[in-house]
Amino acid sequence: MACDFYQLATPGVQGLHPYQPGKPVEELERELGISNSIKLASNENPMGPSPVAMAAVQAALGESCRYPDASGYKLKQALSERYGISPDTITLGNGSNDVLELIGRAFIVPGDEVIYSQHAFVVYMLVAQSTGATSVVVPAREWGHDLDAMAAAITDKTRIIFLANPNNPTGTWFSGQALQAFMAKVPDDVVVVLDEAYLEYVTEADYLSGVQLQAGFPNLVVTRTFSKAFGLAALRIGYAVANPAITDLLNRVRQPFNVNIPALEAATAVLGDTNYLQRSVELNRTGMVQLEQGLTQLGVNWIPSVGNFISVDCGRDAAPVYAELLQEGVIVRPVANYQMPQHLRVTIGLPEENSRFLTAFASVLQRL
Repeated sequence: MACDFYQLATPGVQGLHPYQPGKPVEELERELGISNSIKLASNENPMGPSPVAMAAVQAALGESCRYPDASGYKLKQALSERYGISPDTITLGNGSNDVLELIGRAFIVPGDEVIYSQHAFVVYMLVAQSTGATSVVVPAREWGHDLDAMAAAITDKTRIIFLANPNNPTGTWFSGQALQAFMAKVPDDVVVVLDEAYLEYVTEADYLSGVQLQAGFPNLVVTRTFSKAFGLAALRIGYAVANPAITDLLNRVRQPFNVNIPALEAATAVLGDTNYLQRSVELNRTGMVQLEQGLTQLGVNWIPSVGNFISVDCGRDAAPVYAELLQEGVIVRPVANYQMPQHLRVTIGLPEENSRFLTAFASVLQRL
């Protein structure tokens, strides 16, 4: 009799459903036999990569026969200089998703509880389930984190709390004062993971990075990525900032060569390309205004966002709208799996891409 390998897997993995990425342009065009499609589904930087970063990648390819520096010394020094953080607080990852997974592996055992918000990034659930933890999902307030309710949900079984500021896919955010008040309620033995993947896009005066609070709250871990504003999504590189004891534990479960040489070199280079970052943020700002104005003209609501995306309320089941947009060669992101069945998340693109989405969206709404 054939072996049932599913029964051999751990309980968490048995019930796990893999992360579903945004549909690639190549896949859509292959399926529909179309061309000239655009992708506004994965919150990528529409400007393309920094020329400075690409030059660093090209130079690094000559070392492809070598293993990368497992410690990431050069990049850690650059991060230290840029953000005023100590190198011994930094853990490098194959994208920030990798770091989130490392945190789960380091701290969660079956039976622990993991708290996160409704409508929060799906990877938090995947980390909890794969490690055998119980997910405690706190209802959102106005699409964002209800920090008071999340604090009230803490029990003696709570091991990790995931926060996202700004949150994906809603684009909502909370102030530094709110974060500080929340941290004051969290026991010292509960690890709080603050996901700052979209940090660079936020311009609100009372926003505060968690890095600025870590001296007073050693149980606070901040995760960041080079995939968004820094334009290195394909190279897969991110990092965590935590107190040295937590960093040491994360490095015990981290694969020794989890970040490749081109990624290390590109990330180091792009940190110094301040002009690229400024242009990326400005392009996002004007693109957000363009989409908000266009949606207003269409009479369509959206969730106010401080990220590089906007979640649009279709006023109906969004699945048919998404399918029709694909026929128009426009890829956006359905978010029904986030308990948002009427919304589509749209990445801010180039001006012509934003215009094309608005035109296609208006056409689809009219004919459905």
